[in-house]
Amino acid sequence: MGALTEDMQRVVREQRLGFVATVCADGTPNLSPKGTTTVWDDDHLIFADICSPGTIANLTRSPAVEVNVVDPITRRGYRFKGEAAVVESSPLFERAMTFYKNTYGLSDALARRVKRVVLIKVAQAAPLTSPIYDTGVEEDDVARRYVEYYDGIRRQPGRRAPKVAP
Repeated sequence: MGALTEDMQRVVREQRLGFVATVCADGTPNLSPKGTTTVWDDDHLIFADICSPGTIANLTRSPAVEVNVVDPITRRGYRFKGEAAVVESSPLFERAMTFYKNTYGLSDALARRVKRVVLIKVAQAAPLTSPIYDTGVEEDDVARRYVEYYDGIRRQPGRRAPKVAP
């Protein structure tokens, strides 16, 4: 088994949203959500560059990266540290685009916007767990609490239902 356990892979595949941290030229952090974050293989995560000029510039200068993926309902997830490679116009890029279309449902219109993918070699992975679990609360109770919370937000007057992107 590689760096990514079965549970890590499950969480990443289910959530699809990773928060990617990179380092800017001035040394400050950059955090950017990537809605195409998924598992490439037992050692790598991947995301498509749909509109990530700052992230790509930072990774081109310094490949150090951390990705956090958390289930907002259970308040559990993982942090992944590693090194990123920006991949464009190559057989690997074409494989990645086929992967996204076939297994991720990426539309042709969105796929045309992808000029690069970022492949992350995971060097370290660790669990992220809400401190609420320190009180002895069970996961089912946490999930119930946050399902109710998010349902309540969505039912507020004047709030429009969010559109779900692939």
